[in-house]
Amino acid sequence: MINWEKVDKNLVQALIDVKVSPQRDVGFDQIAERIYRFPEVKSVYLMSGAYDLSVAVEGRSLKEVADFVATKLATIDHVLSTTTHFILRKYKEEGVILDDKSEVKRLVVSP
Repeated sequence: MINWEKVDKNLVQALIDVKVSPQRDVGFDQIAERIYRFPEVKSVYLMSGAYDLSVAVEGRSLKEVADFVATKLATIDHVLSTTTHFILRKYKEEGVILDDKSEVKRLVVSP
């Protein structure tokens, strides 16, 4: 059994789509700044499409990320809606393929 409340490592990553009502004279900037100041938030992007902001979040558990969305993110003035996508598996990150099927391309050395 693991007590996830005592784990000191962020194990859960999520991408959250946020629909906001832009403010006069500052647009999305002020809301984005308020969001990126939370320690759980790793990245914030202004996006085209159905949602305005994309927010990358890390937490120790699904519950911790869900609580962040429910109590901190969704309650911000001018935030109209959120959609949370939990990352289940990574195949490639920062240009590095994370596939276990990769063959080792080193020469076999024998004495």
